[in-house]
Amino acid sequence: MNEMQLKFLSRSENEIFARNAVAAFALPLNPSLSELSDVKTAVSEAVTNSIVHGYAGGEGWITLNCKTEDDVLHIEISDSGKGIADVEQAKQPFYTTLADEERSGMGFTIMQTFMTAFSVESRQGAGTTVKMSKRFGARAELDAQ
Repeated sequence: MNEMQLKFLSRSENEIFARNAVAAFALPLNPSLSELSDVKTAVSEAVTNSIVHGYAGGEGWITLNCKTEDDVLHIEISDSGKGIADVEQAKQPFYTTLADEERSGMGFTIMQTFMTAFSVESRQGAGTTVKMSKRFGARAELDAQ
C-alpha cells in the first residue's frame, strides 16, 4: 500500500499537474496505456468540475488523495466550494448548470464510465468530494466478463 496527498489552487493549469501526478503515482500498479488514459481523463474531469463549478471563477484549494491497495488505485478529489444542490440530478448525462458556456454535462458520466467505482458527496456551501477507484490488470478484465 502507498498513499499521497496533494493540495493545489483551483487554477486551470493545475488540472494537467493533477492528472500527471496521479498517472505517475499509479505506475507501480503496471496499468495499460488505456487504463492510465482512463484515470487521467477521470481526474481531469473531477478537477475541472471543482475549478469551474465548485469555485465558479473564484479561487480555492483542491485536495487530491491517492492510495494504492493491491491492484486498485483509490482517488479522492475534494474542494470547499459552493457544493451541489442535487447530486443525483448532477450525475445525469448532459445535465449542466452552465449551458451558456458550452459545457457538455458529461463529467460525472465520464468518471463513472472510466473508473471501476465512483461516488459523489456534496453539501451546499461546504464543497464536494468525488471518490473513484480503478482496478488494473488481469482481475479487471475478468471482472468485466
